[in-house]
Amino acid sequence: MTSRVETLAAALQSVLGDKLASVSTALGEATIVVRPENLPAAAAALRDAPGLKFEQLTDLCGVDYSAYGDGAWDGPRFAVVYHLLSYSHNWRVRMRVFCPDDELPAVDSVINIWPAANWYEREAFDLYGIVFTGHPDLRRILTDYGFVGHPFRKDFPLSGNVEMRYDPDQQRVIYQPVTIEPRDIVPRVIHEEDYADVEKKD
Repeated sequence: MTSRVETLAAALQSVLGDKLASVSTALGEATIVVRPENLPAAAAALRDAPGLKFEQLTDLCGVDYSAYGDGAWDGPRFAVVYHLLSYSHNWRVRMRVFCPDDELPAVDSVINIWPAANWYEREAFDLYGIVFTGHPDLRRILTDYGFVGHPFRKDFPLSGNVEMRYDPDQQRVIYQPVTIEPRDIVPRVIHEEDYADVEKKD
């Protein structure tokens, strides 16, 4: 007997066809990878096709794969992941689109398909530096407008690049380079053999 996720995977393959790079199922969930040039057409088909009817975008996020698999990853660095919900069929799908250019990661905006993408795309732009072509108001949403860099990228320093503080002489908030010294924050590990030494001393 065919499971619901297998039925969904077959429907996705049937409707999207060569717009898909891959379809996979695991743990009762379906994941599709869509080629970036096919994103607008694939998004419209996901929403409008009677066999799919993914009316709702529930989440959108960026991903930085630069350290994925302990550095074994050799694909594109950045991707955008969309979580979609169909009220009509009561099923969900995860869609992943890889950005073709690592230096300037960009994909098309899906605001005209799912208006809820607006702030999600701004968040992915702010935190990962992913540009959403066609977004009507693509600007930072979580960090300050003068913020330097994109804090969810794997190469962003833990302490940041700049810090802000109130300057009593200038009577305003100012930015300055970070003054925190980098340090290891690996917790101290106590090994089994050390316990034996403690017991002997007692």
